[in-house]
Amino acid sequence: MQPLVSVICLCYNHARFLKEALDSVLNQTYQNLEIIVVDDRSTDNSRAIIEDYAARFPQIKYLPNEHNLGNCAAFNRAYRLSKGKYLIDFATDDVLMPNRIEEQVKAFEKLDESYGILFTDAEFIDDFGNHLHNFYKRDKNGNLAENVPDGEVFADVIARHYICSPTMMMRRTVFDKLNGYDETLAYEDFDLWVRSAPDFKYFFLDKVLTKRRIHAAQMSQQQYKPNDKQIFSTITVCKKAQKLLRTENENQALKKRVQHELIQAVFTRNFEATRQLSKLLSELGPVPVKIKALLAVCKWPLPFEQTRQLYYKLRFGL
Repeated sequence: MQPLVSVICLCYNHARFLKEALDSVLNQTYQNLEIIVVDDRSTDNSRAIIEDYAARFPQIKYLPNEHNLGNCAAFNRAYRLSKGKYLIDFATDDVLMPNRIEEQVKAFEKLDESYGILFTDAEFIDDFGNHLHNFYKRDKNGNLAENVPDGEVFADVIARHYICSPTMMMRRTVFDKLNGYDETLAYEDFDLWVRSAPDFKYFFLDKVLTKRRIHAAQMSQQQYKPNDKQIFSTITVCKKAQKLLRTENENQALKKRVQHELIQAVFTRNFEATRQLSKLLSELGPVPVKIKALLAVCKWPLPFEQTRQLYYKLRFGL
């Protein structure tokens, strides 16, 4: 008997992409699926599209939210009604490869209960589905060209964002232990990693099984813009991580992350975030000279944001 997989599809104003996303779930080669679609009070045509699909495909459970709850609370609503052994948090602007769930379940079933999260590579696509790049660097033959940590990854997930969250399949026991996502936060993945990694191992499956769409309306594309509130959720999660530190290696990992977030706060002139991150950094040990210098000039009327934009354009082509 195949284990049940719950695919929780979260929609907020994804009308442009919704049909392709839902079709990618319905067309999976893996059959034992529980498909739950949550609309978080979309203001576009998403609800009409979902209602049409729910009427035509009885395997879809449709949960329309009366009010916009945000990703974390919207997911939790579906998670608490779901029954799957494994869970997928699927944003309906992305696309699942037809064999994604089959491949992930096959790999997960070979692992013991100590493994809680399985993740893969992803293909990044634009609004029109055109290929941009893969999440991980690969050589001309398609072989992985960078190290992807798995197993015990607490220090790794603290230090940097190296997991493509839309590729993850999670064991239900992870969410049961954590009682779902933290609904006080603006986004979920960093907090999930920090709270789960001390107790569960992660497994990297070296395959491209998801298409991750990049477009301007995404929450992730608003991060680090002036007055963005997501950074305060990041600070909250960093403080959670601080309480879970067990080794000097983990302390240094968190210090690296806090420095990165502090630099972003300075360059977007988010002074309250800068203050909170500076305090947290000092609690983790001596503050590097370069950070002290940056803090000394951060309130000067210098073109920090323009400098940051130029850096990202030169480095990433953004």
